[in-house]
Amino acid sequence: MIYLGSDHAGFNLKRRIAASLAKTHVPYTDVGPFALDPEDDYPDYCIAVAEAVSRHKGSKGVVIGGSGIGEAIAANKVKGVRAALVYDTFTAKKSREHNDANVIALRGRGVTPATSLRLLKVWLATRFSGGARHVRRINKITRYERR
Repeated sequence: MIYLGSDHAGFNLKRRIAASLAKTHVPYTDVGPFALDPEDDYPDYCIAVAEAVSRHKGSKGVVIGGSGIGEAIAANKVKGVRAALVYDTFTAKKSREHNDANVIALRGRGVTPATSLRLLKVWLATRFSGGARHVRRINKITRYERR
């Protein structure tokens, strides 16, 4: 399951992503917003996505805003979430291979929808390497979260 959330700046891209996932029969849940409203605040939707990902093992999340920065910050406040702001195929791939990121943050401004869809496709197709050094580092983060 993939959970989607955005603010007003990411709303149109979120709709494009939802349509692409539906077309390829990938299950998703849109947590909002459901209409374009300039007063939407990204923490409301990004935290909802992150909480859903945290509750449902194996699920992933997509958070979208103007820059993706605040979206990643908000999602990373939720225990068990590793949100990565990606801006090219290298960071999309490495966030999964090395960091086992379970939430991707995308930007709705300054990039084409086609580019964002390509980044998401790479991110979804990439698996965590399971390498010992990467597991060790993720475990350190997890232990810190439990404090």
